[in-house]
Amino acid sequence: MPKEPPIPRMTLPTQLVLRALLEKPTEELYGLEICTRAQLASGTIHPILARLESIGWLISRWEDVDPHEQGRPRRRYYRLSPDGAASAREALARTTASRNALSTLRPGLAGGASA
Repeated sequence: MPKEPPIPRMTLPTQLVLRALLEKPTEELYGLEICTRAQLASGTIHPILARLESIGWLISRWEDVDPHEQGRPRRRYYRLSPDGAASAREALARTTASRNALSTLRPGLAGGASA
């Protein structure tokens, strides 16, 4: 029986990072761009990016520049792999469906409102 591909925990920060990457799934983004699009801090997104890369959803590369000439550190660029983009869409759709089902069954719980 084939092994199911791993799915990361779909925390809200993970969802925000995936949505930021899915805006233009073939475009490479460096960390600060992802932070800005996801509206999250660098310390939050980098562990998420590492997890997504470890399961094959992301491809990354270091830019090929001389930091001294550029006057800044090299950037690490990330983009969704083709399978990663499809998996991210599916995982986000399942998360949204689960949240919608929960809000139907238990209004007030899914949206964080008090009962």
